[in-house]
Amino acid sequence: MFKPFIINRPVFFGSVFITLVFLSVGVFFPTRAETIFGTIERFLLENFGWFYLLAVGIVLVAVLLMCLGRYGRLRLGPDDATPDFAFLSWLAMLFAAGMGIGLMFYAVGEPMSHFMAPPTAEPRTIEATREAMAVTFFHWGIHAWAVYAVVGLSLAYFGYRYNLPLTIRSGLYPLLKEKINGPIGHAVDIFAVVGTLFGIATSMGFGVTQINAGLNHLIGLPISPQIQITLIAGITLLATISVVTGLDKGVRILSETNLVIAVLLMLFVLVVGPTADLLRSFVQNLGLYLDSLLLRTFNIYAYEPTPWIDAWTLFYWTWWISWSPFVGMFIARISRGRTVREFILAVLFIPAGFTFFWMTVFGNTAISIDTGVAAGELGQAIAADISVGLFQFFEYLPFPALTSTLAVLLVTIFFITSSDSGSLVIDSIAAGGETVTTTGQRVFWCALQGIVAGSLLLAGGLDALQSATIASALPFTFVLLALVWSLVVGMRADLHQQAHAAARHVPGAQPAAGLTWQRRLALILHAPTQAEVEKFIAREVRPALEQVAQELSDTGRPTQVAQEEHGGVALRSPADGSRDFVYGVSVTPQRLASLSPLQTRPEFRFEARTYFSSGGRGYDVMGMHREQLIADILVQFERYLAVVQSPEAQLLHGAPGHDFE
Repeated sequence: MFKPFIINRPVFFGSVFITLVFLSVGVFFPTRAETIFGTIERFLLENFGWFYLLAVGIVLVAVLLMCLGRYGRLRLGPDDATPDFAFLSWLAMLFAAGMGIGLMFYAVGEPMSHFMAPPTAEPRTIEATREAMAVTFFHWGIHAWAVYAVVGLSLAYFGYRYNLPLTIRSGLYPLLKEKINGPIGHAVDIFAVVGTLFGIATSMGFGVTQINAGLNHLIGLPISPQIQITLIAGITLLATISVVTGLDKGVRILSETNLVIAVLLMLFVLVVGPTADLLRSFVQNLGLYLDSLLLRTFNIYAYEPTPWIDAWTLFYWTWWISWSPFVGMFIARISRGRTVREFILAVLFIPAGFTFFWMTVFGNTAISIDTGVAAGELGQAIAADISVGLFQFFEYLPFPALTSTLAVLLVTIFFITSSDSGSLVIDSIAAGGETVTTTGQRVFWCALQGIVAGSLLLAGGLDALQSATIASALPFTFVLLALVWSLVVGMRADLHQQAHAAARHVPGAQPAAGLTWQRRLALILHAPTQAEVEKFIAREVRPALEQVAQELSDTGRPTQVAQEEHGGVALRSPADGSRDFVYGVSVTPQRLASLSPLQTRPEFRFEARTYFSSGGRGYDVMGMHREQLIADILVQFERYLAVVQSPEAQLLHGAPGHDFE
């Protein structure tokens, strides 16, 4: 039986409409599409190139200050939250997030391109080598991961600490409050969907051109747009099959295997290449990167204009911005319970550190080959077609057929997993943060990604994909800066509330009206099921919240009770200029102890656990009567008023209760 789509209609249809507008250029103006896209790109880079560069610089400075300052101790979730994954497992997943089609496409191509045509040095010189590696590190370094970190931190902080949906608009809650559910919030999510769609399509374009080049190198398959469209269709079909059949576990195993093969390929090049020179080069490359970091962050070449920065740095910055909802969603989902400090340190430096070593191994080896045994032929081949660079490179190393085959396989699997995962992220944003949607929705987005990539390749090749990425990234750049400011506002409010509670010795959140000891014992010996907790919330909790909401509304404080995800319910009382009062109860699984007397029960028990806008410690209210629940809500409301109306808050913010200003 057909299941209706679970969508946020304005976001879904708005995103599809904007996407179709871009695609219509290639459909209705096929002969002029390349010129149109080129004109759009030049206009944006000439007028907004400085803005892209400045925005990414601001984001990097902001996340470093959040990490090193007092905000670093805040947690992504309630104050007592514990991480969902062990530390080493978490690092391994962040490490995997750094791998993808881009590193395969540019591993040899980018260092060699800068070596052949550096921005300021003489080509093919020692100075060109230094500049090539410094620039490559700059493009793939902590700037990219700072952009991802802001989006991921925003999603995790407001999703897990404020119990808001995992969607981009939630990150603007301190600034917009309930307006995030209106037109502004819809626009933010539309920008995120469109940017992610074109960012992934660009990666797919790079991937398919490299696969085509690899197959041409191995079996003589012609390089042509028609072949590339066929490859996109075939690989998108495989990704769609993954979506339809639910082979998530198989894809995850495939991804992990792919990562292992990629690392082994890198170690192979390290061993058969100039190993000692590569290790020395890695150390010096780090020094060159750090030495020029500040200057390159804000260097727009204003006094010596060059198309180089448009083709490289500004394209990369827009690509990272477009990709940020995709990568940000991934790292947010695995980072619940981490502190802000460990999140930022790990996200900035673990993937970037691996990328630096990857680029050194492939880039410096390629330059060494080109200045030695290749006598410039490798550089000429890459200058003619960057997509063939990796395969031409392998020709100068042992077992070229095997390594080239592995490279094609790696890019293909990265292509499949990116398409599958990308459709999941886009679908979640377009569905208002819902993580469980219909298969048809994911298939739709998966297919649309392939259509966008194929259509733009036909309309203007990789240049058209780059132009679309640059255009789609512009509105989301404004969102990115707003997320930075929103994080600062929200974190400052949380720190103030913590400090005020500690100064006044406000007791930790505990139930205001407890149960009889007999009732508590009965609950201890009985592990409630999910259905029992949901029934309790519907029968006791919701009516209690509705009674309090009605009374608050009657006193001039509009208050609503809303259904939350997975059977939960929450009372929200908005306040102008201060944090909303939230009293929510969610269905929360808790693992049973291994020596529990409940041997015949399942591995988990379920609780009716409270949560608040402050991210404070919640507790189980299962078994309370309606009057007990109302008493508990009033105690929490009293504590909330004590904080937001405190003299310290008025002195700090200039007006009563300005927790968010």
